[in-house]
Amino acid sequence: MANHKSALKRHRQSLENRERNRAARSRMKTAVKAVTQAVETKDANTAAVLSSAVSVLAKSATKGLIHKNTAARKISRLTKRTNAALQAKA
Repeated sequence: MANHKSALKRHRQSLENRERNRAARSRMKTAVKAVTQAVETKDANTAAVLSSAVSVLAKSATKGLIHKNTAARKISRLTKRTNAALQAKA
């Protein structure tokens, strides 16, 4: 355990950041799973679910939780799956 005052503060901050990052990662994974489930069940509001997931992914990239290219790749793949499902439905 740290002994210096600054090191103790840095440790407290790292614990807070860890909890914040865990929550954000969980929120991101849940959003992606929601889109996947909506596509598989051919849900009527798949586009709305996709929109919210895109927002969560973009925010995660902005906050530095994931790389911006990773977010773009995930958004692209989700959009591609959603569009394919909507085309098959029509």
